[in-house]
Amino acid sequence: MAAPLRIQSDWAQALRKDEGEAWLSCHPPGKPTLYGSLTCQGIGLDGIPEITASEGFIVNEISKKSIHISCPKENASSKFLTPYTTFSRIHAKSITCLDISSGGGLGVSSSADGSMKIWQASNGELRRVLEGHVFDVNCCRFFPSGLVVLSGGMDAQLKIWSAEDASCVATFKGHKGGILDTAIVDRGRNVVSGSRDGTARLWDCGRSACLGVIADCGSSINGVAVGAADNSINLGCPEQMPSEREVGTESKMLLLAREDKKLQCLGLQSRQPVFLFIGSDAFNCCTFLSGFLLLAGTQDGNIYQLDVRSPRAPVQVIHRSGAPVLSLLRFRDGFIASQGDGSCFIVQQDLDYVIELTGADCDPVYKVATWEKQIYTCCRDGLVRRYQLSDL
Repeated sequence: MAAPLRIQSDWAQALRKDEGEAWLSCHPPGKPTLYGSLTCQGIGLDGIPEITASEGFIVNEISKKSIHISCPKENASSKFLTPYTTFSRIHAKSITCLDISSGGGLGVSSSADGSMKIWQASNGELRRVLEGHVFDVNCCRFFPSGLVVLSGGMDAQLKIWSAEDASCVATFKGHKGGILDTAIVDRGRNVVSGSRDGTARLWDCGRSACLGVIADCGSSINGVAVGAADNSINLGCPEQMPSEREVGTESKMLLLAREDKKLQCLGLQSRQPVFLFIGSDAFNCCTFLSGFLLLAGTQDGNIYQLDVRSPRAPVQVIHRSGAPVLSLLRFRDGFIASQGDGSCFIVQQDLDYVIELTGADCDPVYKVATWEKQIYTCCRDGLVRRYQLSDL
Protein backbone atom coordinates (compact mmCIF):
# COMPACT_ATOMS: atom_id res chain seq x y z
CA MET A 1 0.00 0.00 0.00
CA ALA A 2 1.25 3.50 -0.82
CA ALA A 3 2.36 6.01 1.79
CA PRO A 4 -0.59 7.30 3.83
CA LEU A 5 -1.69 10.91 3.36
CA ARG A 6 -3.05 12.86 6.33
CA ILE A 7 -5.12 16.05 6.44
CA GLN A 8 -6.28 18.49 9.10
CA SER A 9 -9.37 16.88 10.71
CA ASP A 10 -11.61 19.94 10.16
CA TRP A 11 -10.33 20.69 6.63
CA ALA A 12 -13.81 21.16 5.18
CA GLN A 13 -14.63 24.00 7.61
CA ALA A 14 -11.14 25.55 7.37
CA LEU A 15 -11.26 25.71 3.55
CA ARG A 16 -14.71 27.30 3.36
CA LYS A 17 -13.41 30.80 3.97
CA ASP A 18 -11.28 33.00 1.72
CA GLU A 19 -7.58 32.32 2.22
CA GLY A 20 -8.47 29.58 4.70
CA GLU A 21 -5.72 26.99 5.13
CA ALA A 22 -5.47 23.33 6.14
CA TRP A 23 -2.32 21.26 6.65
CA LEU A 24 -1.45 18.10 4.71
CA SER A 25 1.22 15.44 5.18
CA CYS A 26 2.53 12.32 3.47
CA HIS A 27 4.17 9.55 5.51
CA PRO A 28 6.35 7.26 3.35
CA PRO A 29 7.55 4.26 5.40
CA GLY A 30 11.16 4.65 6.51
CA LYS A 31 11.50 8.13 4.95
CA PRO A 32 11.01 11.68 6.27
CA THR A 33 7.43 12.95 6.39
CA LEU A 34 6.49 15.46 3.66
CA TYR A 35 4.46 18.44 4.89
CA GLY A 36 2.25 20.74 2.86
CA SER A 37 -0.87 22.88 2.95
CA LEU A 38 -4.09 23.61 1.09
CA THR A 39 -5.35 27.17 0.58
CA CYS A 40 -8.80 28.42 -0.39
CA GLN A 41 -8.63 30.93 -3.27
CA GLY A 42 -12.36 31.71 -3.14
CA ILE A 43 -15.75 30.02 -3.30
CA GLY A 44 -17.30 29.14 -6.67
CA LEU A 45 -20.92 29.89 -7.63
CA ASP A 46 -21.76 26.24 -6.90
CA GLY A 47 -20.59 26.72 -3.30
CA ILE A 48 -17.47 24.60 -3.87
CA PRO A 49 -14.17 26.21 -2.78
CA GLU A 50 -11.31 26.67 -5.24
CA ILE A 51 -8.31 25.04 -3.59
CA THR A 52 -4.60 25.11 -4.38
CA ALA A 53 -2.01 22.79 -2.85
CA SER A 54 1.56 23.62 -1.84
CA GLU A 55 4.54 22.14 -3.68
CA GLY A 56 4.63 18.35 -3.88
CA PHE A 57 0.85 17.89 -3.60
CA ILE A 58 -1.92 18.03 -6.21
CA VAL A 59 -5.67 18.65 -5.78
CA ASN A 60 -7.30 16.27 -8.28
CA GLU A 61 -10.94 16.95 -7.47
CA ILE A 62 -13.08 18.69 -4.85
CA SER A 63 -16.77 18.66 -3.86
CA LYS A 64 -18.60 20.07 -0.83
CA LYS A 65 -17.84 16.97 1.26
CA SER A 66 -14.74 15.44 -0.34
CA ILE A 67 -11.30 16.33 -1.67
CA HIS A 68 -8.97 14.07 -3.69
CA ILE A 69 -5.25 14.75 -3.09
CA SER A 70 -2.15 13.16 -4.60
CA CYS A 71 1.53 13.23 -3.71
CA PRO A 72 3.16 12.18 -7.02
CA LYS A 73 6.66 11.80 -5.57
CA GLU A 74 5.47 8.98 -3.30
CA ASN A 75 2.78 7.70 -5.69
CA ALA A 76 0.23 8.31 -2.92
CA SER A 77 -3.40 9.26 -3.51
CA SER A 78 -6.29 9.67 -1.05
CA LYS A 79 -9.82 10.94 -1.20
CA PHE A 80 -10.83 12.61 2.08
CA LEU A 81 -14.49 12.53 3.06
CA THR A 82 -15.97 14.78 5.74
CA PRO A 83 -19.06 13.63 7.72
CA TYR A 84 -22.47 14.23 6.14
CA THR A 85 -23.84 14.68 9.65
CA THR A 86 -22.67 14.26 13.25
CA PHE A 87 -24.75 13.06 16.22
CA SER A 88 -23.54 14.59 19.48
CA ARG A 89 -26.52 14.01 21.76
CA ILE A 90 -26.73 10.23 21.92
CA HIS A 91 -24.05 9.77 24.61
CA ALA A 92 -22.20 12.12 26.94
CA LYS A 93 -18.91 10.16 26.93
CA SER A 94 -16.72 7.98 24.73
CA ILE A 95 -18.75 5.63 22.47
CA THR A 96 -17.20 2.16 22.49
CA CYS A 97 -19.40 0.26 20.03
CA LEU A 98 -22.19 0.76 17.50
CA ASP A 99 -24.21 -1.12 14.90
CA ILE A 100 -26.90 -0.29 12.33
CA SER A 101 -29.98 -2.47 11.78
CA SER A 102 -30.35 -4.49 8.57
CA GLY A 103 -32.99 -2.10 7.22
CA GLY A 104 -30.86 0.94 8.03
CA GLY A 105 -33.50 2.52 10.24
CA LEU A 106 -32.01 2.11 13.70
CA GLY A 107 -28.63 2.41 15.39
CA VAL A 108 -27.50 0.91 18.69
CA SER A 109 -24.47 2.10 20.65
CA SER A 110 -22.75 1.62 23.99
CA SER A 111 -20.73 4.16 25.91
CA ALA A 112 -18.13 4.55 28.64
CA ASP A 113 -20.92 6.21 30.66
CA GLY A 114 -22.31 2.66 31.10
CA SER A 115 -25.35 3.24 28.88
CA MET A 116 -26.61 1.46 25.77
CA LYS A 117 -29.09 3.25 23.52
CA ILE A 118 -31.14 2.73 20.38
CA TRP A 119 -31.56 5.72 18.08
CA GLN A 120 -32.93 6.76 14.71
CA ALA A 121 -30.13 6.23 12.17
CA SER A 122 -31.25 9.17 10.00
CA ASN A 123 -31.06 11.88 12.68
CA GLY A 124 -29.65 10.37 15.89
CA GLU A 125 -32.93 10.87 17.75
CA LEU A 126 -33.09 8.70 20.88
CA ARG A 127 -35.63 5.86 20.75
CA ARG A 128 -34.83 3.48 23.64
CA VAL A 129 -32.42 3.08 26.54
CA LEU A 130 -31.36 -0.53 27.26
CA GLU A 131 -30.69 -0.90 30.99
CA GLY A 132 -29.61 -4.08 32.76
CA HIS A 133 -25.85 -4.60 32.50
CA VAL A 134 -24.06 -3.92 35.78
CA PHE A 135 -20.83 -2.37 34.43
CA ASP A 136 -19.66 -1.13 31.04
CA VAL A 137 -21.20 -2.59 27.89
CA ASN A 138 -18.32 -3.61 25.60
CA CYS A 139 -20.17 -4.73 22.50
CA CYS A 140 -23.62 -4.46 20.94
CA ARG A 141 -25.05 -5.59 17.61
CA PHE A 142 -28.36 -6.16 15.88
CA PHE A 143 -29.58 -9.62 14.96
CA PRO A 144 -30.27 -10.00 11.21
CA SER A 145 -33.98 -9.25 11.81
CA GLY A 146 -33.08 -5.72 12.96
CA LEU A 147 -35.62 -6.06 15.79
CA VAL A 148 -33.38 -7.63 18.42
CA VAL A 149 -30.04 -6.58 19.94
CA LEU A 150 -27.23 -8.71 21.41
CA SER A 151 -24.89 -7.15 23.97
CA GLY A 152 -21.91 -8.25 26.08
CA GLY A 153 -20.62 -6.52 29.16
CA MET A 154 -17.89 -6.35 31.77
CA ASP A 155 -20.38 -8.10 34.09
CA ALA A 156 -19.57 -11.31 32.11
CA GLN A 157 -23.15 -11.45 30.87
CA LEU A 158 -24.61 -11.63 27.36
CA LYS A 159 -28.06 -10.13 26.95
CA ILE A 160 -30.70 -10.14 24.23
CA TRP A 161 -33.01 -7.13 23.98
CA SER A 162 -36.13 -6.15 22.09
CA ALA A 163 -35.37 -3.04 20.03
CA GLU A 164 -39.10 -2.26 20.01
CA ASP A 165 -39.78 -1.98 23.77
CA ALA A 166 -36.24 -2.14 25.27
CA SER A 167 -37.07 -5.23 27.34
CA CYS A 168 -34.27 -7.71 28.10
CA VAL A 169 -35.64 -11.02 26.82
CA ALA A 170 -32.69 -13.29 27.74
CA THR A 171 -29.50 -13.27 29.81
CA PHE A 172 -26.66 -15.77 29.31
CA LYS A 173 -24.34 -16.50 32.23
CA GLY A 174 -21.25 -18.70 32.24
CA HIS A 175 -18.25 -16.52 31.44
CA LYS A 176 -15.92 -15.67 34.34
CA GLY A 177 -14.66 -12.41 32.80
CA GLY A 178 -15.95 -9.48 30.78
CA ILE A 179 -17.30 -10.24 27.30
CA LEU A 180 -15.30 -8.36 24.67
CA ASP A 181 -16.94 -9.39 21.39
CA THR A 182 -19.78 -11.43 19.91
CA ALA A 183 -20.74 -12.97 16.58
CA ILE A 184 -24.12 -14.12 15.33
CA VAL A 185 -24.40 -17.46 13.54
CA ASP A 186 -26.65 -17.35 10.45
CA ARG A 187 -30.11 -16.00 11.35
CA GLY A 188 -29.31 -15.94 15.05
CA ARG A 189 -30.51 -19.16 16.69
CA ASN A 190 -26.93 -19.44 17.99
CA VAL A 191 -24.39 -16.78 18.96
CA VAL A 192 -20.70 -16.85 19.88
CA SER A 193 -18.99 -14.79 22.60
CA GLY A 194 -15.32 -14.10 23.36
CA SER A 195 -14.23 -13.11 26.84
CA ARG A 196 -11.39 -11.86 29.00
CA ASP A 197 -11.57 -15.27 30.72
CA GLY A 198 -9.87 -16.76 27.62
CA THR A 199 -12.88 -18.75 26.39
CA ALA A 200 -15.14 -18.56 23.37
CA ARG A 201 -18.60 -20.00 23.95
CA LEU A 202 -21.47 -21.02 21.70
CA TRP A 203 -24.97 -20.22 22.99
CA ASP A 204 -28.51 -21.36 22.22
CA CYS A 205 -30.64 -18.20 22.15
CA GLY A 206 -33.96 -20.02 22.47
CA ARG A 207 -33.03 -21.61 25.80
CA SER A 208 -30.39 -19.10 27.01
CA ALA A 209 -28.07 -22.09 27.41
CA CYS A 210 -24.39 -22.60 26.68
CA LEU A 211 -23.89 -25.25 23.97
CA GLY A 212 -20.20 -25.56 24.72
CA VAL A 213 -16.83 -23.92 25.19
CA ILE A 214 -15.45 -23.76 21.63
CA ALA A 215 -11.98 -22.66 22.71
CA ASP A 216 -10.17 -22.19 26.00
CA CYS A 217 -6.90 -20.46 25.19
CA GLY A 218 -5.77 -19.00 28.52
CA SER A 219 -5.55 -15.51 27.00
CA SER A 220 -8.14 -12.75 26.63
CA ILE A 221 -10.18 -13.05 23.40
CA ASN A 222 -10.50 -9.49 22.09
CA GLY A 223 -12.36 -10.19 18.85
CA VAL A 224 -14.41 -13.00 17.27
CA ALA A 225 -15.71 -13.58 13.74
CA VAL A 226 -17.75 -16.34 12.14
CA GLY A 227 -17.55 -17.05 8.40
CA ALA A 228 -18.67 -19.66 5.87
CA ALA A 229 -15.69 -21.77 4.80
CA ASP A 230 -14.69 -22.40 1.20
CA ASN A 231 -15.21 -26.07 0.19
CA SER A 232 -11.45 -26.58 -0.11
CA ILE A 233 -10.88 -25.99 3.63
CA ASN A 234 -10.78 -29.00 5.94
CA LEU A 235 -12.62 -28.06 9.13
CA GLY A 236 -12.28 -31.52 10.73
CA CYS A 237 -15.04 -33.64 12.26
CA PRO A 238 -16.70 -33.16 15.66
CA GLU A 239 -15.62 -35.71 18.28
CA GLN A 240 -19.20 -36.08 19.47
CA MET A 241 -22.56 -35.60 17.81
CA PRO A 242 -23.49 -31.88 17.84
CA SER A 243 -26.59 -30.90 19.82
CA GLU A 244 -29.76 -30.51 17.75
CA ARG A 245 -29.86 -26.99 19.25
CA GLU A 246 -26.81 -26.08 17.11
CA VAL A 247 -28.20 -24.45 13.98
CA GLY A 248 -26.05 -23.29 11.07
CA THR A 249 -22.66 -24.14 12.60
CA GLU A 250 -21.65 -26.69 9.93
CA SER A 251 -19.06 -25.52 7.37
CA LYS A 252 -18.42 -22.37 9.44
CA MET A 253 -15.06 -21.11 10.68
CA LEU A 254 -14.54 -19.29 13.96
CA LEU A 255 -11.74 -16.72 14.15
CA LEU A 256 -10.36 -15.53 17.50
CA ALA A 257 -8.21 -12.40 17.93
CA ARG A 258 -6.21 -13.04 21.10
CA GLU A 259 -4.29 -10.84 23.54
CA ASP A 260 -1.28 -13.22 23.48
CA LYS A 261 -0.41 -12.20 19.85
CA LYS A 262 -2.14 -15.26 18.42
CA LEU A 263 -4.85 -15.46 15.79
CA GLN A 264 -6.71 -18.76 16.08
CA CYS A 265 -9.06 -20.34 13.54
CA LEU A 266 -11.20 -23.43 14.19
CA GLY A 267 -14.19 -25.28 12.83
CA LEU A 268 -17.24 -23.92 14.63
CA GLN A 269 -19.09 -27.23 14.64
CA SER A 270 -16.05 -29.54 14.76
CA ARG A 271 -14.17 -27.47 17.42
CA GLN A 272 -11.05 -28.68 15.54
CA PRO A 273 -8.05 -26.38 14.87
CA VAL A 274 -7.64 -24.97 11.35
CA PHE A 275 -4.58 -22.77 12.03
CA LEU A 276 -2.78 -20.71 14.67
CA PHE A 277 -0.92 -17.61 13.45
CA ILE A 278 1.47 -15.57 15.60
CA GLY A 279 1.50 -11.82 14.96
CA SER A 280 3.63 -8.85 16.02
CA ASP A 281 1.46 -7.83 19.00
CA ALA A 282 -1.92 -8.47 20.63
CA PHE A 283 -4.71 -9.01 18.09
CA ASN A 284 -7.63 -6.63 18.69
CA CYS A 285 -10.07 -7.46 15.89
CA CYS A 286 -10.70 -9.79 12.96
CA THR A 287 -13.10 -10.33 10.08
CA PHE A 288 -13.61 -12.62 7.09
CA LEU A 289 -13.40 -11.16 3.58
CA SER A 290 -14.44 -14.38 1.81
CA GLY A 291 -14.59 -18.16 2.29
CA PHE A 292 -10.78 -18.24 2.58
CA LEU A 293 -9.48 -14.65 3.02
CA LEU A 294 -9.46 -12.87 6.37
CA LEU A 295 -8.11 -9.75 8.06
CA ALA A 296 -6.85 -9.23 11.60
CA GLY A 297 -5.54 -6.09 13.27
CA THR A 298 -2.95 -5.72 16.02
CA GLN A 299 -2.20 -3.33 18.87
CA ASP A 300 0.95 -2.09 17.09
CA GLY A 301 -0.88 -1.04 13.90
CA ASN A 302 -0.52 -4.06 11.60
CA ILE A 303 -3.39 -5.34 9.45
CA TYR A 304 -2.65 -8.92 8.41
CA GLN A 305 -4.40 -10.38 5.39
CA LEU A 306 -4.25 -14.18 5.52
CA ASP A 307 -5.41 -17.01 3.26
CA VAL A 308 -6.85 -19.85 5.35
CA ARG A 309 -5.57 -22.35 2.75
CA SER A 310 -1.94 -21.31 3.34
CA PRO A 311 -1.87 -19.26 6.56
CA ARG A 312 1.81 -19.51 7.43
CA ALA A 313 2.80 -16.36 5.54
CA PRO A 314 0.43 -13.38 5.19
CA VAL A 315 -0.88 -12.40 1.75
CA GLN A 316 0.03 -8.85 2.80
CA VAL A 317 0.63 -6.74 5.90
CA ILE A 318 -0.71 -3.19 5.82
CA HIS A 319 0.97 -0.79 8.25
CA ARG A 320 -0.01 2.88 8.12
CA SER A 321 0.89 3.94 11.66
CA GLY A 322 1.81 2.40 14.99
CA ALA A 323 -1.67 3.18 16.38
CA PRO A 324 -3.77 0.16 17.47
CA VAL A 325 -6.10 -1.28 14.83
CA LEU A 326 -9.46 -1.14 16.63
CA SER A 327 -11.98 -2.37 14.05
CA LEU A 328 -12.09 -4.10 10.67
CA LEU A 329 -15.18 -4.49 8.52
CA ARG A 330 -15.66 -6.09 5.14
CA PHE A 331 -17.04 -3.52 2.71
CA ARG A 332 -17.89 -4.12 -0.97
CA ASP A 333 -14.76 -5.72 -2.50
CA GLY A 334 -12.48 -4.37 0.24
CA PHE A 335 -12.62 -3.28 3.85
CA ILE A 336 -12.87 -0.41 6.31
CA ALA A 337 -10.34 -0.11 9.15
CA SER A 338 -10.20 2.25 12.12
CA GLN A 339 -7.26 3.02 14.41
CA GLY A 340 -6.42 4.53 17.76
CA ASP A 341 -5.02 7.73 16.23
CA GLY A 342 -8.41 8.76 14.79
CA SER A 343 -7.76 7.45 11.29
CA CYS A 344 -10.49 5.53 9.53
CA PHE A 345 -10.04 4.44 5.93
CA ILE A 346 -11.57 2.37 3.13
CA VAL A 347 -9.50 0.18 0.82
CA GLN A 348 -11.18 -1.14 -2.32
CA GLN A 349 -9.60 -3.33 -4.97
CA ASP A 350 -10.96 -1.35 -7.91
CA LEU A 351 -9.77 2.06 -6.60
CA ASP A 352 -6.20 3.29 -6.95
CA TYR A 353 -6.68 5.61 -3.99
CA VAL A 354 -7.66 5.19 -0.34
CA ILE A 355 -10.84 6.82 0.99
CA GLU A 356 -10.16 8.53 4.34
CA LEU A 357 -13.09 9.26 6.68
CA THR A 358 -12.06 12.48 8.44
CA GLY A 359 -13.34 14.38 11.46
CA ALA A 360 -11.90 12.53 14.45
CA ASP A 361 -8.95 14.60 15.70
CA CYS A 362 -6.53 11.99 17.13
CA ASP A 363 -9.37 10.39 19.13
CA PRO A 364 -9.64 6.59 18.67
CA VAL A 365 -12.38 5.44 16.30
CA TYR A 366 -13.61 2.30 18.05
CA LYS A 367 -16.14 0.85 15.63
CA VAL A 368 -17.57 1.21 12.15
CA ALA A 369 -20.95 0.09 10.79
CA THR A 370 -22.44 0.42 7.31
CA TRP A 371 -25.79 0.43 5.60
CA GLU A 372 -25.80 0.68 1.82
CA LYS A 373 -23.85 3.88 0.98
CA GLN A 374 -23.80 5.17 4.55
CA ILE A 375 -20.96 4.62 6.99
CA TYR A 376 -21.26 5.28 10.72
CA THR A 377 -18.31 5.56 13.12
CA CYS A 378 -18.13 5.93 16.90
CA CYS A 379 -15.30 7.66 18.68
CA ARG A 380 -13.74 8.53 22.03
CA ASP A 381 -14.91 12.13 21.55
CA GLY A 382 -18.51 10.96 22.17
CA LEU A 383 -19.67 11.56 18.58
CA VAL A 384 -21.32 9.30 16.03
CA ARG A 385 -20.33 10.43 12.52
CA ARG A 386 -22.32 9.49 9.45
CA TYR A 387 -20.61 9.58 6.05
CA GLN A 388 -22.42 9.45 2.74
CA LEU A 389 -20.45 7.61 0.06
CA SER A 390 -22.58 9.27 -2.61
CA ASP A 391 -20.76 12.47 -1.50
CA LEU A 392 -17.73 11.07 -3.32
